[in-house]
Amino acid sequence: MTTETVTVRPLVEADLNAAVEIDKAIAGRARRGFMEKRLAAALRTPDRHIQVAAEISSESGGGALTGFALARIQDGEFGRSEPAVVLEALSVDPAQQHHGTGQALMSGIEEVMRHKGIRELQTQASWKDHEVLKFFDANGFRLARRTVVEIPVARVHEF
Repeated sequence: MTTETVTVRPLVEADLNAAVEIDKAIAGRARRGFMEKRLAAALRTPDRHIQVAAEISSESGGGALTGFALARIQDGEFGRSEPAVVLEALSVDPAQQHHGTGQALMSGIEEVMRHKGIRELQTQASWKDHEVLKFFDANGFRLARRTVVEIPVARVHEF
C-alpha cells in the first residue's frame, strides 16, 4: 500500500505550465495570460502576494503539482485601515479533489497570513457554483458585509 503526502510550498515560475493545465481542467479554457501575469506579479513583489503550490508525493518519491492558490494583499482599498488578503485563484487537479489538497492550500495561505500579521481573507464566487461555495463554507468563509455592484462595459460608453 502506497501512502501519499500533500506538501505545500511556494508556487514558482517552473510551475507555470502545470498550473495552467490544472486551471484549464477547472475553468474549461486555458487562461495562460492571466496565470503568467499573476505569477509574475507575485514573484516581482512577494511582499504584496501569497502564492502556494501543493504537490502529492508517495513513498516511491516524486511530486507533481496537484494544486495552487494565488492571492494578493490589499492595504487601504475601499477605506479599510487593516490589510486583507484576496484569494484570486485556487485550483486543484480534478483527480485530486476531495482528498485534502484544497484544505492544504488554504492552510498554506493562512500560515503566510499569520506570519505577515494579516487577519482577513476574502474571495468571491458565483452564487451558482455550489461546489466552490461548499468548499468555502467548510473552510470558514461567511458572507461579507460589503455589497458588490457592477455595470456592463457597453453601458458605460452610453454616458
